[in-house]
Amino acid sequence: MDGCLSDGTVATDINHWCEGLYETHAAQIILYGRALGLSHSEAEDVLQETFMALMNVPEPEKPLHYCLRTFRNRALNYKRGLWRRVLRELESSRWFERSEGETARERAAMRCLSRLPQEQREVIVLKIWHEHTFEEIARLLDESPNTIAGRYRYGLQKLQKWLKGEDYEQDASSGEPITFLEAASPIPGT
Repeated sequence: MDGCLSDGTVATDINHWCEGLYETHAAQIILYGRALGLSHSEAEDVLQETFMALMNVPEPEKPLHYCLRTFRNRALNYKRGLWRRVLRELESSRWFERSEGETARERAAMRCLSRLPQEQREVIVLKIWHEHTFEEIARLLDESPNTIAGRYRYGLQKLQKWLKGEDYEQDASSGEPITFLEAASPIPGT
């Protein structure tokens, strides 16, 4: 940030605290938005709105916590529209951006994660990718740490159960399953 906003207004020094926060946590916050049920582009839009708002407040005591609370509130408000809900359901097949190096197991894990209820998916993303404690997540979501731990445990149990049964991949173009078989062992003496 160079002190100017896109609309031409000049930002004050109070926004400097959020510059480093954006640079270090933007990708994680977008993933959190995905866990809340937003598409990638919706999560980016909410992230921008969040940081535009943060630029107008003095640095809070816990900047990341404040940022995540602000982002979560804005994301939940954003989700309330009917057309956005329809678009999100269509987007659900592409919950994560694919990369060339990802394995079939990674794709299976992403597919299973997208099947979890939002409450469990949200806690798992905050715990694993954001590395928050159950207490921190509880404060963020206004829940008890035991509730958060339960959501995490039940979500992981579902993922583990589903991944044990994931021996196939779906063809993205037709949606038909593709079976993966173990490689045959070499024939002795050849």
